[in-house]
Parts: sequence; structure tokens; C-alpha cells
Amino acid sequence: MAPPLFSHPEGPDQVAHEGILVDDGNDEEIANFLKEMQEFYGKNWIKLFRLQENQGPGAARNLGWDASTQPYIAFLDADDTWHPKKVELQLSFMLSHPEVALTAHRWTWLEKWGGDNVPDNPSKVKAHPISPRKLLLSNRLATPTVMLRRNLPFRFDPRKRFSEDYLLFLTILLSGFPGFYLEATLTYLHKPPYGASGLSGKLWAMEVGELDTYLRLYREGRIPLWILMGIVPFSLAKYARRVVRSLAWRRKV
Repeated sequence: MAPPLFSHPEGPDQVAHEGILVDDGNDEEIANFLKEMQEFYGKNWIKLFRLQENQGPGAARNLGWDASTQPYIAFLDADDTWHPKKVELQLSFMLSHPEVALTAHRWTWLEKWGGDNVPDNPSKVKAHPISPRKLLLSNRLATPTVMLRRNLPFRFDPRKRFSEDYLLFLTILLSGFPGFYLEATLTYLHKPPYGASGLSGKLWAMEVGELDTYLRLYREGRIPLWILMGIVPFSLAKYARRVVRSLAWRRKV
């Protein structure tokens, strides 16, 4: 039997009308596990798609995005966890502010989920507009924290293996679509953001992806040359700091 990774669709707090699982070219063991999850929750609620070979996070998310039928969508990676109230709180805000195209919220690293580690329910959630200029300086929008309108005329670039989410979020905001940041911790990452396995461990490739994002935004006319000339050295300085933090983390473990 598959573990209850989602709230059951008949549960009292259920507000997600569908769940979409995308298998990005994994092995048969994971493919069978996802089939068990679909059987556990029901095919009427869980849609399952499988790519025959790994095409990267952008292509996988686009597949789920295009297959969705609901007006709002959110993304959850395999190694992250949502707070039980995340969808309810975030969706409630967006339904109350239909002009908002994108919302995100705080996240934290949590080594283990369950028992005493399960955080308390947030009481009040404050929100403030997301500044595109500030987002250029620091990407606070982890993809599992983001909820957006399905009908936006943008998608992840499937050709980018790194920083494809950063490019999408900046494109949305720099195109004039409003975004808000909720001051509540509703997503939990279970591996450190820098220096761990997977994408986050490939620091230089991630930096190249970020620099490519800035260049793309400039070529598309979304940022002027003077911002590009300032943001590139600033990004390289942040990369150097990430390398130091990664080395410090590895010494601890």
C-alpha cells in the first residue's frame, strides 16, 4: 500500500481537486511505486504520466501543467514536503485576490518529517508583493512553494536543466503579472539546498544556469543593459559564497 503522501480527497481539509504525478524517466521500481500511489488514492483523483527517458524538471513540470484542469497549480518535488495546510492557505489567498498570478512562501530545511518534527499550523499569514528587482538579487522562490494561475501564457523552458524555474518566475513578474509572498513556512526541504546530491550539488552548473537566465531576460528586453552588467558580478560573488557554505556543510557531515 502506498504511503499517504497527500491528503485523501475525501478528507476534511482536502482542497486540491486533482493530483498529477510525472515520472521523469525513473526505473521500474519507482514507476511501480507511483502506480501503487495512483491505485491507493484513486485514478479519478490522481493522474499519472511517465516519460520514457529523463527530460529534466522543466519538461516534467510542463507536462503536469498542461494536463491540469484546475485554475491554479502548485509543484512538489519528490524530496520535499508540504505543510498539511499549505494548499488550503495559499489557494484561499489567491481566490481572494484573483488578480494575483503567482504566490510563494517561506521554506525551511527539515531533516526528518514526522513525530515532533511536524510544525504547528500557522495562525495568521501576512502577505506582501514580490519585487522583481529584489528577486533579481536573490531568488527566494523555491519551486515547491509556488502556486500560480494555470492560464498564464508561459512555461518552463524544457531545454534548461538549471535555473529554469528562476527564469519562469522572473519572466512572469517582469511581464507585469503581480506576485505575492506569504510570510508562513509551508514547505520543507529534506536535503540541504547547497552541497547535497542531485541538482543542488552541481553548484557551477547552477551558476551557469543563473547567468543564462539574466542574459535571456536582457535579450528579451525584460531588463536593461545596466542591470545585466551589475547583476552578473553580484551573481558570481553569491556563487563563491555558496561554494564556501557547501564546503562547510560537508565538513559537518
